[in-house]
Amino acid sequence: MKVQIQAVNFKADKELILRIEDKVATLDKYYDHIIEAQVYMNVQKTSEKANKHLELKLAISGDDIIAKKASSTFEDALNQVFTVAKKTLIKHKEKQRNK
Repeated sequence: MKVQIQAVNFKADKELILRIEDKVATLDKYYDHIIEAQVYMNVQKTSEKANKHLELKLAISGDDIIAKKASSTFEDALNQVFTVAKKTLIKHKEKQRNK
């Protein structure tokens, strides 16, 4: 699976990029037909604590899965997005089996 990471309004450090790549790679365990993953991160300049936004878009055969979350840290947003994507992939796989 090809993973593209894009950071807007800030420079992502290598540790964050590696963590994202590792997390996204583990999604193959739940659905093995993921073609591509795109991760968009940005920092909004607001007074809110949840100003770090992370979006994960998974290109799978037939559909795209999109999960978006905002949090005070990118790590927390990544964990939330991962959980949503994992559940969605499992549901998609079950639908494929039932057809």
